[in-house]
Amino acid sequence: MQIRYFLAASVTAIGVAAATAPSAALAQSTGSVEFEDEIVVTGQAETSIGGIEFPDTPKAKQVLDEEAIRRQRPGQTVNDIVNLIPGVSFQNNDPWGSSGGGFTIRGFGADRVSQTLDGLPLNDSGNYALYTNQQVDSEVLESVNVNLGTTDVDSPTASATGGTINIRTREPGDDFGLTTTMTFGDVLAAGATDTVYMRGFGMVDTGDITGAGTKAFASVSYTRYGVPYNPYGQVDKTQFNGSIWQDIGSNGDFISVAGHYNRNRNNFAGSESIGNLLQYYDGLFSKEDRFRVYEFSGEFPCSVPSGQVLGGGGTNGVSERYDDRNGCGAAFYRRYNPSDTGNIRGASRFSLSDKLTFTFDPSYQYVKANGGGPDDLRESFFTPGGTTIPLTGAFNGGYYFGRDLNGDGDLLDRVAGTDPSQTQTNRYGAVANLIYDLSSDHRLRLAYTWDSARHRQTGQIGGMLQNGEPDNVFAIDNPVLDLDGLEVNKRDRLSYAILHQVSGEYRGNFGDLTAVIGLRAPFFKRRLNQNCYTTSISGFVDCPNPGQDLSQYEAANPTYAPPLSRTYKYDSLLPNVGFTYHFGDSASVFGNYAKGLSVPGTDPLYDSLFLADDDRARPVPETTDSFDVGFRFSSGNIQAQIGGYFTQYKDRLASAFDPDANMGEGAVVFRNLGRVDKYGVDGSIAYRPNSNILLYVFGSINESEIKEDVQSGVDANDQPLFLATGGKSESGTPDYSFGARGQVAFGDFEIGAQVKRTGPRWVNDLNLDRAPAYTIVDFDARWTLGQFATGGDVAIQFNLTNLFDEYYVGFFGGSLDGFGFAQIGAPRAGSVSVIIGF
Repeated sequence: MQIRYFLAASVTAIGVAAATAPSAALAQSTGSVEFEDEIVVTGQAETSIGGIEFPDTPKAKQVLDEEAIRRQRPGQTVNDIVNLIPGVSFQNNDPWGSSGGGFTIRGFGADRVSQTLDGLPLNDSGNYALYTNQQVDSEVLESVNVNLGTTDVDSPTASATGGTINIRTREPGDDFGLTTTMTFGDVLAAGATDTVYMRGFGMVDTGDITGAGTKAFASVSYTRYGVPYNPYGQVDKTQFNGSIWQDIGSNGDFISVAGHYNRNRNNFAGSESIGNLLQYYDGLFSKEDRFRVYEFSGEFPCSVPSGQVLGGGGTNGVSERYDDRNGCGAAFYRRYNPSDTGNIRGASRFSLSDKLTFTFDPSYQYVKANGGGPDDLRESFFTPGGTTIPLTGAFNGGYYFGRDLNGDGDLLDRVAGTDPSQTQTNRYGAVANLIYDLSSDHRLRLAYTWDSARHRQTGQIGGMLQNGEPDNVFAIDNPVLDLDGLEVNKRDRLSYAILHQVSGEYRGNFGDLTAVIGLRAPFFKRRLNQNCYTTSISGFVDCPNPGQDLSQYEAANPTYAPPLSRTYKYDSLLPNVGFTYHFGDSASVFGNYAKGLSVPGTDPLYDSLFLADDDRARPVPETTDSFDVGFRFSSGNIQAQIGGYFTQYKDRLASAFDPDANMGEGAVVFRNLGRVDKYGVDGSIAYRPNSNILLYVFGSINESEIKEDVQSGVDANDQPLFLATGGKSESGTPDYSFGARGQVAFGDFEIGAQVKRTGPRWVNDLNLDRAPAYTIVDFDARWTLGQFATGGDVAIQFNLTNLFDEYYVGFFGGSLDGFGFAQIGAPRAGSVSVIIGF
């Protein structure tokens, strides 16, 4: 068993393991791994120090390997772990990692950063959102690689203007082995209640079961805890991972298949107006009060009057109002955000000759998820003004069923129900690389990338139980039907996101100079199918149930866009050029230019269906021109990297007011804000004076400038009004961040601590207010109790996060001119883990 994947008997053992780890950490797909693995300049072999590595590439990259990952709390989301990398700013919604969170890299949000698992894209295929609570268990991770502002040439992404996070999972061990982790923890802050954290993890390695390189591993974990800022909420999470590996010959060829399944049942973590959260700094509430910020004024458990419960008893025939249930079920903490996600990932390498190598990585993934809250279900029909034909469906934000829902013999009631937004995705992909060695110093590759996602978005209406709970967290599994036995949907749309991409790359060594020239040519297509009537440029819809006479409805609403299909196509040539130049065996400079592309997501594209299919209706893609230049030093027990960057961001898509939209009445629409410049400095240094001590320091400065004012409306004389955004900084991004981590080993006992200071963030693009800077300190300790005679360790690990219980505003993406909403940052929490591997 390769115990380095799970435990380490000492800091020295970890360091040796990291130094000998394969360079698969450098890239994401098998082809990118292979392409970067072979050409290594003499004296520049890449090894990590304390789990931290600065790959010797033209791009600004940083890698965290197993040592750094294992020091963090078991089960923590990988996005919290990469908060140790300069330029990354992550805010966790809770201390444990399964309630979500948000981050930026160099000021780009998660929807502009491509995150992959062994080359498989994890961003939502519709709006590119990233769900940090659905990431792979930390125990099966081998490394995580962050590209700051750039991507690999074969990346299967339509939105990576801000960089990539490439996650690599472990290879099955060569020997039989078992690993278990049991973790118990709690929030250690005054005012917190029902926040106990429990997690169990188990993994088995088969070892080589055939003597010919056939090996596998399988793991399972279960997590349950109370959400800190949600007095009602729970997280209930089960995850499975596995991999089968087959070596082919002795030259590194192989075939592998890996799988992942994650079942998450959780309530929303809760959010609040940023303006309200900032009141803490004015002394209007205390740290203890933060655990009650999201509480609804009513008590729970609560009770919906029986006459209003879907399928419940009768009433006296008087119209029962949805609001009459005393708010039962309305509190934000009653809302659920369940998900079932899974994927299958293939990888392979075949040596076709001494000079020609072929790699092929196919994949499939499935997503079923929703989010939403309570609403009223109307027994009546919908009859628009001036019409006589009754309709069922979703109209003007109301849900009409045309039947007696509560059994009282009339159609007068509005009963309590739920209306989550449902998404189901089936996604297929493949990345193929053909790599040719011209000589030992020169290499070419040609790559083809295919990514095809079927993105089904509906809004089935569900029932509510008498205690305010939904009758099923997936309303799609048990929807409420109208009088004709049909589902009522608040939305009903289907899109296909299809990427065909060809790319090429050349890498060559010329003495001390290594040059890389690459070109991506993505051809992206979105096929939109809107089954509802689009009622405004802001994307509002009416969804009549099928089979009805809609003649009067259409006559009464001539401006509405009827159900229709439309296809948008985007393609571009995206060059990247870079170099590294070495001064002796220790120092080098690097530079890189890369052009990026972000295709508009589904929401602005569906909104555009309200308009005729012309140039104005087709949102243009965002593009970036990114430049990096930096210096690296690597010698024995020290590694360091510092670099500056400049990114010119064109056609930034954001929400703004359009006075010409909606028949001249104006509306909030997605709008092209033009050019934004981003620039800054990232730096870090890892130093190990001896085998028992590690010191790591990192920091970044981030600046941005919006170049144009944004029109906000018109005055009484129809003259345009503008928001003074020109010259301001983008919101949601810290001005700076810096931190450090230290580790010390005393034989079998090791302690570590890390600190990060995150600078202030503008709340909106007008730069009218800021979320203050904050400092988080974490502590960890590990005691190896002993070793088994057959190999393996027993260890206890203690993790204490947010040691001083710092209050801070959690993640927010920023807004144009308002305050928006955010979570409160994760409070102080401690955990103890017993880790056994043998």
